[in-house]
Amino acid sequence: QVQLVESGGGLVQAGGSLRLSCAASGRTFSRYTMGWFRQAPGKEREFIAAISWNDGTTYYSVSMRGRSTISRDNAKNTVYLQMNNLKPEDTALYYCAADMRLAMLRSGYPDYWGQGTQVTVSS
Repeated sequence: QVQLVESGGGLVQAGGSLRLSCAASGRTFSRYTMGWFRQAPGKEREFIAAISWNDGTTYYSVSMRGRSTISRDNAKNTVYLQMNNLKPEDTALYYCAADMRLAMLRSGYPDYWGQGTQVTVSS
């Protein structure tokens, strides 16, 4: 079992930055591909970024590429999402996810989800 707890969300002005954190429980964190998703009201959950467990390869959605950076610290069982130049359309509930299979995570069907952290970007 893996439990995921997100933090770092909040209210920020357009153009600002936030760093989200996701703390994971479990001794096998380093074997999980980790990812971030978001869901805005009335919209489907959207993949943002993922980082592989073995070589740290990163993957980004078109919407956040160039404005976000995903990273992980296996010693701290934590994955981060640094977001810059935020826009009002980035307002959403941001979720952390984990799966040993990259394909399952990127397709939106990971084994584990966090509860989410709210990001609100004002114009």
